Amino acid sequence: METRNARDLRSNLTDAEQRLWLKLKRRQLAGVKFRRQQPIGHFIVDFVCFERRVIVEVDGGQHAEQPHYDEQRTRWLEGQGYSVLRFWNNDVLANTDGVVQAIQDALERRL
Repeated sequence: METRNARDLRSNLTDAEQRLWLKLKRRQLAGVKFRRQQPIGHFIVDFVCFERRVIVEVDGGQHAEQPHYDEQRTRWLEGQGYSVLRFWNNDVLANTDGVVQAIQDALERRL
């Protein structure tokens, strides 16, 4: 089920996810591979670098209404050894370079 949902999500990226994907795909950032809309456990994460165990989540307004769920999800993913970075859609759209730099910094910390 998660695989089918992930496939659907990959075909329907938000504007912010599309913009960030342009910066992450094809090993453009730190030479590492990112996957988008990837199932991990019973969750689907927006972007993940398995090599460095870094997850990037791009959150829209619906996430403001579900902070408890997002906290539980983040705790579970961190319990699996991942570092989880969260950015709001408007941050990605208004400050793409700053978001990319924050991801770069996280990747370097995970060497």
